[in-house]
Amino acid sequence: MASLSFVFSIIFLQLLFASLPSHHTLTFAADGSWQLLQKSIGISAMHMQLLRNDRVVMFDRTDFGPSNLSLPNGKCRNDPTDTALQVDCTAHSVEYDVFANKFRALMVQTDVWCSSGAVMPDGNLFQTGGFNDGERRVRVFSPCRTCDWNEIPNGLTAKRWYASNHILPDGRQIIVGGRGQFNYEFIPKNIVANKINLPFLSETNDKGIENNLYPFIFLNVDGNLFIFANNRAILFDYVNNIVVKKYPMIPGGEPRSYPSTGSAVLLPLKNLKAAAIEAEVLVCGGAPKGSYLQSLKGTFLAALDTCARIKITDPNPEWVMETMPLARVMGDMILLPNGNVLLINGARSGTAGWEQGRDPVLSPVLYQPDNDINSRFEVQNPTTIPRMYHSTATLLRDGRVLVGGSNPHAFYNFTGVLFPSELSLEAFSPAYLDAKFDNLRPTIIAPKSMSGIRYRKKYTIQVVINGDKVDENSTSVTMFVPAFNTHSFSMNQRLLVLGNDKVTAVGNSTYNMEATTPRSGNVAPSGFYLLFVVHQGIPSQGIWVRLY
Repeated sequence: MASLSFVFSIIFLQLLFASLPSHHTLTFAADGSWQLLQKSIGISAMHMQLLRNDRVVMFDRTDFGPSNLSLPNGKCRNDPTDTALQVDCTAHSVEYDVFANKFRALMVQTDVWCSSGAVMPDGNLFQTGGFNDGERRVRVFSPCRTCDWNEIPNGLTAKRWYASNHILPDGRQIIVGGRGQFNYEFIPKNIVANKINLPFLSETNDKGIENNLYPFIFLNVDGNLFIFANNRAILFDYVNNIVVKKYPMIPGGEPRSYPSTGSAVLLPLKNLKAAAIEAEVLVCGGAPKGSYLQSLKGTFLAALDTCARIKITDPNPEWVMETMPLARVMGDMILLPNGNVLLINGARSGTAGWEQGRDPVLSPVLYQPDNDINSRFEVQNPTTIPRMYHSTATLLRDGRVLVGGSNPHAFYNFTGVLFPSELSLEAFSPAYLDAKFDNLRPTIIAPKSMSGIRYRKKYTIQVVINGDKVDENSTSVTMFVPAFNTHSFSMNQRLLVLGNDKVTAVGNSTYNMEATTPRSGNVAPSGFYLLFVVHQGIPSQGIWVRLY
């Protein structure tokens, strides 16, 4: 009887796998683990940025009504223009201390709803735009234990709501698009005209739907900007306001930008000493045409289950399509220190917008860009908390991924709804953090955190690695730029693979690794980076370095 059961089990498995799509391989590794860090931080983390002091600044919006966290010392925000609460004594921003697992209330003065930002080369967060009285504000947050938000009225030339930001090689930020804004500008402002038209944004605007908000922007290695909106992209010379190249439309033409929200990353930059460095972009998920309008009527179409990958530096680039194991809209894509990509958060149907998503995707998926095209995806262990519209995620220095947010409602709403406003914080630990890999995990001894490094220079990183013999083929140095994350896009996210020039054993499981820094600001804009050493795919804890 036991043997008969075994035969039936084999037949069942054969039928199961025969039913799967033949054009890609699903690898169900069921790796990774979840930890609830805070049941409530008092606000819903709609926007998130890791700073150089290992604290994460988060905020939602001022017109949600009162939050569940009071401002300290009897502070109140008095704003006669606020559409929900003119006198508000609750916080709508917090600073989370990663290693202490504590948080404190911060005070924003104007509405930061659906805004954008990036960390400047000096380490200060410059955050831009929002809604209502916040739409032309620039807000500055400096990393210190007692700092709070400072605001610059009329810091922007145009109203910026649902725009995207990127740091440039000269240290400025470019802000692109926003609702009704088919243009771009720079901060800090300069003396020349600071609002420049960009027709590509109007060309990609679907009337009545948009599908081109929060455009995906990446600095190419030639200094131009790759700008993706809706279902296509351009290479843009922002200095001369010239479209250098038009990329082909993604096959099928389905929208990938807000509110048909997919996500995108610039894949890790490698071979940085090569005369011509290759750069690739990966765009995943989204919603099919018509999904947004259908969701308004209560019909929730299945999300897209495809990714599109393109070498943006090729003379004749073409999109290569891949199929994800799980369809996903409103997902986030996070670069990991070992060069893999984590797809996390989101839904299987519907779109971004109030009450417009259904079927939460609880399982992250790991994408391994260097694997064969048929074995790049691995489904990870699931969370129990739906992370729908207005969810966030960011990589931390210890290699975990911080996850928060989810509020698909016009106000805080905790009862009588499918997906209550979510105030919790979780951490997802990829498999490389498992204790079974401790003997492979490097520990960086030198340089010390906050060291300054220069372009095109060779540096020695000293590490301790127990276990197997270490050689040049098994180790690599990587540098990561922490991103400003909101609405499924991590602005300014970047991972550089320095590799190594030489590995020397110096005794007692200690090794000196030599690595050369990037050659210019086109490859790596100046600023604060997390530096990791990766051994056989297992990253060290990062250290902060400042690239000049």
